[in-house]
Parts: sequence; structure tokens; C-alpha cells
Amino acid sequence: MVTVIVIDDDVDTVEVFCEYLEIKDITVVGRGHNGKKAIDLYAKLNPDIVLLDVMMPEYDGFYGLAHIKKINPDAKVIMVTADLTYDTEKKLKDLNASAVIYKPYEIDSVIETIHKVNKGIVTILE
Repeated sequence: MVTVIVIDDDVDTVEVFCEYLEIKDITVVGRGHNGKKAIDLYAKLNPDIVLLDVMMPEYDGFYGLAHIKKINPDAKVIMVTADLTYDTEKKLKDLNASAVIYKPYEIDSVIETIHKVNKGIVTILE
């Protein structure tokens, strides 16, 4: 069973997302709403995968990703964003994100990406 933490500044998004993941037999072990909480939860819970929103007003996803990778360079972190700019893509690649999911997303493709990243099959940023 895959364990994940879900981080997004939108409380409702986190709740709905977590419910759906549980339905699909993905165990949500932690939830948070900023990059700093993502780091704390990662260090404490050591999940298989972190689902991390990029744009958050306080401690964004770049901050969370950079610090999680300092804890464990092999951490599997899937970034979620609506930002399609080259700068964001480059920054995520430089920080070694495992994959990027662009909003609006199809929830089934998110599940598929989680399973692929967990198995080490996919790295979208190459």
C-alpha cells in the first residue's frame, strides 16, 4: 500500500483529494497547508510520496521540495501546479521533483502518476 502526504493551501482541496485517494487504496498519512508543514510531516512520517502544491502564500512548494530533498535526496515528491511557465518548470527540474501534475487535473491520472512514481517508473521532468 502506498503512503502519501497531501499539501495544498486550499483546505477543501486537501479534504476532497484525500477522500479520493483513500477510495483508491492510497493511504494518506498526513495533510498540511504550506511547504513548512510538508517538511515537518515528511521528517516525522516518511511517506512513500509527497503531493505538494507549488503556489502557496506561506512557505511555497519550492521551499518544501528543496528542504525535503535535503532530508532525503531520493524522496518522491509530485508537484501540483497551474503554473505552466518555463521558469517554474526549470526550477522544479533543478530541485529534482519526481513528477509534475498540472491543474486542472484528471484525478485518475493523478492516481496513475502516484503508482508510477512509487514504482520508480516515471520521471516527467527530463
